Amino acid sequence: MSPEAAGPLLLGVRHHGPGSARAVRAALDAATPRAVLIEGPPEGDALLALAAEPGMRPPVALLAHAADDPGRAAFWPLAGFSPEWTALRWAQERDVPVRFIDLPAAHTLAAPRDPQAPAPDAVRIDPLAVLAETAGYDDPERWWEDVVEHRGSGAVRDPRATFEALGEAMGALREAYGDGGHPGDRVREAHMRQRMRAARKEFGDAYAVVCGAWHVPALRARTTAAADRALLTGLPKVKVETTWVPWTHRRLARADGYGAGVTSPGWYAHLFESRDRPLERWLTRAAGLLRAEDRQVGPAHVIEAVRLAETLAVVRGRPVAGLTETLEAVRAVMCDGSDVPLALIEDRLVVGDVLGEVPDAAPVVPLQRDLTRRQRALRLKVETQERDLELDLRKDTDTAKSLLLHRLRLLGIDWGTPTASRGSTGTFRETWRLRWEPELSVRVAEAGIWGTTVVGAATAKVGADAVAATELGEVTTLAERCLSAGLSEALPAVLRALADRAALATDVARLAEALPALARSLRYGDVRGTDATALGKVAVGLADRICVALPPACAAGLDADGAAELRGHVDGVHGAIALLEVDGLPERWATVLRTLAGRDGVPGTIRGRATRLLLDDGRLPPEETARLMGLALSPATAPADAAGWIEGFAGGGTLLIHDDRLLGLIDTWLVSVPEGAFIDVLPLLRRTFGAYESGVKRTLGELVRRGPGDRSGRGRAGSGPEGFAAEPDPIRADAAAELVRLILATPAG
Repeated sequence: MSPEAAGPLLLGVRHHGPGSARAVRAALDAATPRAVLIEGPPEGDALLALAAEPGMRPPVALLAHAADDPGRAAFWPLAGFSPEWTALRWAQERDVPVRFIDLPAAHTLAAPRDPQAPAPDAVRIDPLAVLAETAGYDDPERWWEDVVEHRGSGAVRDPRATFEALGEAMGALREAYGDGGHPGDRVREAHMRQRMRAARKEFGDAYAVVCGAWHVPALRARTTAAADRALLTGLPKVKVETTWVPWTHRRLARADGYGAGVTSPGWYAHLFESRDRPLERWLTRAAGLLRAEDRQVGPAHVIEAVRLAETLAVVRGRPVAGLTETLEAVRAVMCDGSDVPLALIEDRLVVGDVLGEVPDAAPVVPLQRDLTRRQRALRLKVETQERDLELDLRKDTDTAKSLLLHRLRLLGIDWGTPTASRGSTGTFRETWRLRWEPELSVRVAEAGIWGTTVVGAATAKVGADAVAATELGEVTTLAERCLSAGLSEALPAVLRALADRAALATDVARLAEALPALARSLRYGDVRGTDATALGKVAVGLADRICVALPPACAAGLDADGAAELRGHVDGVHGAIALLEVDGLPERWATVLRTLAGRDGVPGTIRGRATRLLLDDGRLPPEETARLMGLALSPATAPADAAGWIEGFAGGGTLLIHDDRLLGLIDTWLVSVPEGAFIDVLPLLRRTFGAYESGVKRTLGELVRRGPGDRSGRGRAGSGPEGFAAEPDPIRADAAAELVRLILATPAG
């Protein structure tokens, strides 16, 4: 730094701006300061050396969290095109001391609310928006690009000229708006000035400060050390831990949460990395991306898009083509005016899926270290782009991946989300949708209180969750998830909580809600080799209590909503009992269904459903089914109750297609409903029949149109419905049965 320079070199930047980053490097090269101070938490000073490690690749973020409450955390993200990162690397390449000077995270995280949040009655201004409006721009982003981002490093002889001009502009804004609705800035700037005073004692004025341009006037202001100490006295403080974590371009693009609000990080990274012909290079990448999606894009399209973008820039009076002109050229030339392929370019190139890396030497909680080890052992790559992972649980490696993902979900670390499998619904297959978000690093730190390994932490948390659960359904769901995660050591605590909640539960709806999860656990727990037999006693006890309590509950004067809820529980219990395979239990349940099907006072929707379930299981002869339907649809039955019976009985409607007698009963009842009552039951009927598949509705309509005299044979005696013979074909049926046995992997006989 030249001896005649007055005071330290203050470089006011826009965070994550490639133009600012280039200008910072040029200014530092010209001034050669003896030290560099950067806006950031001082707790990060001990980690700055890691930025020079080969394993460090931006975007990354400095993470600070309260030691006793990891959920209280803050990130300071840095991209390769961030001015702060450029200044940091400049100093390290020249062995120049570099330090962070912002307010310590120990104070920031101890504050009762965000110190950067405006006061309730404050007006928060956007400095760039004010300057852009003053310059006659309606878009602050476009103004910033024209003034800073699109000015090459050689556009100004003095690299400090842009910083000086921007500092003067910010000074005028601070005079007019004060803190601009950022009351916490006064404390932050007082700490920065204190750190600058300490640097002056060590280096004189031969140091540089890289900070947000908004702070430059306050750092230049003449204040006393005593006044700044007074602002900093009495601030709350907590113990914090810091580390580096990988960050993503996609997270930089988000303005909410921990995002940085950089709308085009991929574009900015390209501008920073491309020293010459950035427009041509970017459009070439766009063309390559579109060609990979089978669009006919060639070199001629790139040439024409460059010409159009440059022409638009000239017409609009811009120094060079910006992102707006570039995207308009891409839409017109490469996308034929369509926004669909353009959206792909915006997602992949304007934003991008770049994920940073941090070296192994970065401090992490023990749980993170164990997770990283398991990820590498299972070759589960951490990616920011969403992808599906298909697992076959008959393979040891896939089973291990499934167990890890289930355990992470129990810890609240949703790296993977279960989704429907493509082409298979078997219990030996799982499909996960994976996507790593930077915030998951905080979730890992939070989960570290439960243990130092994924297995240990998940086991401890399941036990605590089981004790804290207040509803029986919560515990049964937890038991099912525990088995999916292979946490056999956690099962005793879950079973104790399950037995306690089941003993106290008196609401049959809650009991019925809990049983299916237990049944699934017992039936499918052995897929991962987990012993689920300990749940059997509890499940059978629940089933017995349901069989006793369900009939009185269904006859207790339920309203329509209550009846619909219990009908759903009847379905769930029916499926669960089929899975339990306990001797005598299906017969006891069938007795309950017969009671529900024939008892007066039970809502029609439940009676109809019980009748259908008995019929499907072969426990109710067709003649008895027809008798019950005739009673339910007799003129003595209220139309609303009869419509409810149809809703419960009809199900998917396939049965009505193949049973002319049942369809005839429904048809006869329907045409006999009085006009006034028909209006009342019409919404229920529309809800019932409207839910059928289009093919079922079309076939039913055709059968009804033909009338009762032509149901079965379309007027030809002995013929069956279209596509079906009048009588079964044993040879064809045996062939189909063999195929079904192969699919279900069941023995013949």
